[in-house]
Amino acid sequence: MPRNSLPFQHPPRRLCILRLSAIGDVTHMVPVTASLKASWPGTDLTWVVGRMEHRLLAGLPGVRFVVFDKKAGVAGYRALWRELAGQRFDALVHAQVSMRANLASLGIRAGVRLGYDSARSKDLHGLCVDHRIPPAAGQHVLDSFFSFAETLGAAQRRLEWNIPVSEADEAFAADALPGDGPVLVISPCSSHELRNWLPDRYARVADHAARAHGFRVVLCGGPSHSERAMGGAIETAMETPAVNLVGKDTLKQLLAMLRRASLVISPDSGPMHMATAAGTPVIGLHAASNPDRSGPYLSRRWCVNRYDDAARQFLGRPAGELPWGTKIEKPGVMELIGVEDVVERIDAFVAAGMPRATPS
Repeated sequence: MPRNSLPFQHPPRRLCILRLSAIGDVTHMVPVTASLKASWPGTDLTWVVGRMEHRLLAGLPGVRFVVFDKKAGVAGYRALWRELAGQRFDALVHAQVSMRANLASLGIRAGVRLGYDSARSKDLHGLCVDHRIPPAAGQHVLDSFFSFAETLGAAQRRLEWNIPVSEADEAFAADALPGDGPVLVISPCSSHELRNWLPDRYARVADHAARAHGFRVVLCGGPSHSERAMGGAIETAMETPAVNLVGKDTLKQLLAMLRRASLVISPDSGPMHMATAAGTPVIGLHAASNPDRSGPYLSRRWCVNRYDDAARQFLGRPAGELPWGTKIEKPGVMELIGVEDVVERIDAFVAAGMPRATPS
């Protein structure tokens, strides 16, 4: 099989994906693995991934994981390269442009090294690849990931998330969310605090959902001090009861709970995209980021979108004039989203019959 031309005319024997982080992005990559396996069921698939992200993806069918520990510094790179020593892949899907990922890629031997087009490259990414996906304006992140598979020649798009959870994880979710009534999960924090909404506004929205529509409200998040503080502030400000599980669940347990939820409210975050993987609709809160690029893939119609307002107020020009992917992480940007904006989306979702998030 020729190793220097794309698309492949015959199924490759061994492929490697390099996507280390973050939770939302590795969740986007899961349908790509499903597409690759559907097109080339006999191909061995290896994925180099971050340690925390592997906690969510562990057990993904048909994928061998090689875990990279970014906290280990230079030792982490050496351990990765030792594990991959002596292995050669027909192609490397280099789907991350960070300097960390570019350095990690140097220890991966592959006949074809497929990366991003020049417009989306940075941190010397172009020096680490010899083929590029086609340029594309205005792509959602998940669609850009599909471009890797399609450039290789895997034409079958499979919008499937088959991330496994254990019976113990399912039992945790069942205990946390007993009964059959509608459940609203609020995951209030993103990886960047300037993308977070205000706790009193979350509380007012949660109270409306509980009183007007009978939702049971569950607060979820990681164990960091800031996330626990946010969860506590929301719970304190609410007038109706809530189940506060912030810092009390694992990623797999969270995924199991998201599968049982009726609706999720979240800023641009990993749990937003995990909810999409679980088939649960998301009201995404977008002012700091563009929902057309990084919003919940199957729920963009439910999003609150104040990105253009933010662009005009904080950057002095409309969103359409900004480079694609521009973040507007400015103090006060999320205050552009009002309680009434989110209440309207909740009411519209309920009026529509609370549909699940499924591919159209």
